Amino acid sequence: MDGLIAGPTGANRPVFVFKGHADLTASAIPTGQLSLSGPSVKLDAAHWPVRGDLAHVRLAGKVFVPHYAVPMERVVVAGGAPLLAANKADAEVREQLAGGTLFNVLDITGGWAWGQVGDDGFVGYLPVTALEERRS
Repeated sequence: MDGLIAGPTGANRPVFVFKGHADLTASAIPTGQLSLSGPSVKLDAAHWPVRGDLAHVRLAGKVFVPHYAVPMERVVVAGGAPLLAANKADAEVREQLAGGTLFNVLDITGGWAWGQVGDDGFVGYLPVTALEERRS
């Protein structure tokens, strides 16, 4: 007899089997938790803290990415810095940020910090050297 037909119905067959733990079956997954409800919407990268690999934790459940990040609050150093559209010095400038501006860092890679100005400002890149700890 074919193993796909015999035994428990499809919804009750193990989806994941971990030695020493209960099997996870398709019927154990809450309805709607792992489903797509239609085509995805392209979000404006300049205003939404989401990339293909990472998004702000507040967007969990709204966008699907492999990782969600809790922001690290930093401020722009005295003298200010340009917020860039990409992590390269000759990228398009989205906004000139003044010293003391709150910047919520979501990722730091290769000397660049990616994040959002405040809670709802522009999203972009700053050199890590343009940021410092936020003082209370």
